[in-house]
Amino acid sequence: MKEIPNEQLKLAREFVESTGHNIFLTGKAGTGKTTFLHNLKNSCIKRMVVVAPTGVAAINAGGVTIHSFFQLPFGPYLPGFIRERKEDDPEYHRQKFSRDKIRIMRSLDLLIIDEISMVRADLLDGIDETLRRIRNRAQPFGGVQLLMIGDMQQLAPVVKDEEWSLLRNHYDTAFFFSSKALQSTPFVTIELKHVYRQTDENFIQLLNKVRSNKLDDDSLNKLNARYLTDFNPGEDGYIILTTHNAKAANINDGKLAALKTPAQTFLAEVNGNYPEYNFPTLPELSLKVGAQVMFVKNDPDPEKLFFNGKIGKVVDMEEDTVMVQCPEDEDPIEVHPLEWQNIRYTLNEQTREITETVEGTFTQIPLKLAWAITVHKSQGLTFDRAVIDVEAAFAFGQVYVALSRCRTLEGMVLSSRIQRGAIKTDMTINRFTQSIEENPPAREHLWEAQKQFRKELLMELFEFQHFLMPYRYLNKTIRENAKSLKMTNIPDIKGFIDHLENDTIKVAEKFRHQLLSILQEEKDTQPGEFLQERIRKASLYFTSEIDKNILAPVSDISFESDNKQVKKKVREAMEKLLYEANYKTICLKACEKGFHMSNYINIRAKATLDEVSLRTRRSRKTAPEGGKINHELFGILKRWRDLKAEELGLPVYMILQVQSIQDISQVIPRNEKELKEIRGFGKKKLESF
Repeated sequence: MKEIPNEQLKLAREFVESTGHNIFLTGKAGTGKTTFLHNLKNSCIKRMVVVAPTGVAAINAGGVTIHSFFQLPFGPYLPGFIRERKEDDPEYHRQKFSRDKIRIMRSLDLLIIDEISMVRADLLDGIDETLRRIRNRAQPFGGVQLLMIGDMQQLAPVVKDEEWSLLRNHYDTAFFFSSKALQSTPFVTIELKHVYRQTDENFIQLLNKVRSNKLDDDSLNKLNARYLTDFNPGEDGYIILTTHNAKAANINDGKLAALKTPAQTFLAEVNGNYPEYNFPTLPELSLKVGAQVMFVKNDPDPEKLFFNGKIGKVVDMEEDTVMVQCPEDEDPIEVHPLEWQNIRYTLNEQTREITETVEGTFTQIPLKLAWAITVHKSQGLTFDRAVIDVEAAFAFGQVYVALSRCRTLEGMVLSSRIQRGAIKTDMTINRFTQSIEENPPAREHLWEAQKQFRKELLMELFEFQHFLMPYRYLNKTIRENAKSLKMTNIPDIKGFIDHLENDTIKVAEKFRHQLLSILQEEKDTQPGEFLQERIRKASLYFTSEIDKNILAPVSDISFESDNKQVKKKVREAMEKLLYEANYKTICLKACEKGFHMSNYINIRAKATLDEVSLRTRRSRKTAPEGGKINHELFGILKRWRDLKAEELGLPVYMILQVQSIQDISQVIPRNEKELKEIRGFGKKKLESF
């Protein structure tokens, strides 16, 4: 899909791709928000997940629901309170995430939330709490960048009275911008101005006045001129937009029953996991020749004969084919069953990318009866001809959503006159919208945000203080369980910690101060040559420091214990430290030839997926104590390991640990079977080397 040439869209794209700022992308109906989302999904360099508050919105956005991805309960989330869960409660086992889900969250750069107007503040804080727990407790949303898309003048979040009685003590409003987490971090708002759905400037201005509840008498009269008392939609493909599900269903059922032609039922094919509440149309779709229908999916073929929301009339049917004649088309469209997919996000172990895995499919004729539809379900759709029935509008934004679905004023008919009281707006939303309009971001804001993002990435890269806690925990764990452990090659852990604290960390702090000075002087958003040179040298230096003070000493520790709990505790402490060291090493190596943001972001995300495991099973052979080492073989193997690590861009311990080299040099295995008995050699390592 071709990118729409639009300055605000371009600015939004650059904020997403080259900054860490949270973004609220808004705009009137028909300004290209959905198109922007789909273009971003297809080409953005950042690792992303798309979520939405409802199943319909998630399908339209090509993502999953917020509740399913984050496994959040449907009740209110109260900051600082833990929801009591009982063993027989179906919610009890929620948020016990799978290994893959945890890895996806840890490697996430960008979380896109579509239809943000319907997301409650407490739900956003539930997302924040989950991401902090999985990723980084010190940062809002665990350090993940948010892109929130929606129009606050459209449909609002659903809040029951009993829920608000609890939430009102914690939140000023139910809207997303009252989220405690969001208020703790700045976000930039970009408003899309150009309307693509409507081209008539007079109609656009009329819709703007409805949106802001500023209809003057002249505008209200123009709007009510579309109330046609003797109007009969006939066979012109008009759809009725109404406010309640029951009314829409009654209209459709009554119209279908009135047709004298025989009915034919099309049965959907459902495979795998596809929840019924997410079905895009009926699993048993009953149609008749003469029925007015709406397409509920875009045409996947190059001809693009239909789109989601297009209206037509059934003119013929066969076993698995429906012929639909649309008013604007010369020939009828031949419609066959199409497939919808219920996706979940998984990790591709080969490419280390977040991929969309199909969990279930729903295959059905992509049509539904369309004499009537609710305003709620029409959000995101466009109609050439519509009858607007909003006399019973009960929520703010409903009238605007209904009117703005129409492409032209002439294609819209009112079933009753619009009264001023039916156009409900919220003063809180009006104030929020006004502040957006008065403070649009400029290019200068983008440049500052880009420089700030670069600074944050570099400060994080050359920060080593966080190694102290897992190193001290490992040291404490070994000391407290010394009697239960049989250990060999025990290095002076306390000495390594002291060196890390007094040398490595202090050098890093001095370098970080130097970096800040250089960054402050740089005017360009791209690093200059002097800064690149400093980054290259520092990356090489600190890679060596980590290898010398963490990877090598910890990798060489060999231990055994008859106490399974002690054994597990020590192994987990070592793996935690080695994971952190491995992650930092990969990030530093990515900058040994200079800092390039897009490349660094990609490598950094993939580094979170690298797992570190220790093989401590007693079945592995160890060299006999006091056995003679073949020093020539030891030297050859160590040089080979170092060269292979450099060639593959991996830390040396991931190729071969020193203990394994020592064991080989003492045991000298004669074949692959004997080599497999050496500690540190599993099936994967034997296949690789």
